[in-house]
Amino acid sequence: MFDVLLIGGGVSGMSCALILGSAHKKTFAADKKIGIFTHQKTSNLQEALFNNAYGIAPGKLGSELLVESTEQLASQYPHVTQIANEKVMKVAGENGNFTVTTNKNTYQTKLIVVAVGYTNTFMIEGLMQYIEPHQKSVPEKQRIQLKNVDHKVTEGIYVAGTLSGKRSQLAIAAGSGAEVATDILTLWNNGHQSQSHDSIKK
Repeated sequence: MFDVLLIGGGVSGMSCALILGSAHKKTFAADKKIGIFTHQKTSNLQEALFNNAYGIAPGKLGSELLVESTEQLASQYPHVTQIANEKVMKVAGENGNFTVTTNKNTYQTKLIVVAVGYTNTFMIEGLMQYIEPHQKSVPEKQRIQLKNVDHKVTEGIYVAGTLSGKRSQLAIAAGSGAEVATDILTLWNNGHQSQSHDSIKK
């Protein structure tokens, strides 16, 4: 049983995973089992070039970030389970007891974060009823989002990145994933507002 499973290895999913992973020294997060499906074949990063993203050197390719982010997660927070080469097909169950079915395996988790892109090819059974037109994309592109209130789709299911209704901008997607992570940390900390920082003073 995972405490949280993240679906999507792009900007928002990896941002969320890095924040959750970094909180392992906090008492309320120390024993949490975190997993992320790092299926990235359809990520918008595959064709991206960054010259205007804060903290990223100009000329950085999105395809490089995809590789570097999984390597960073593995080296810094190896306790976060990375599940590669599996595509999520179905979500079932309820808050605290979800079943996530991929093209290869089945997993149990208490919480889910959906962080895949906003294309209208989205096909995860059990989440289709939450689809609506994307509110911040041009209509002719037929982008979608999952209905949510402050990233929460329903109890136990969060959505991050462009699929949450955010614009397709790296900094926005990364911030969305980080925000979901801190919401989950706050949940794990019995509702006390929480985040995870490193400092040169420590």
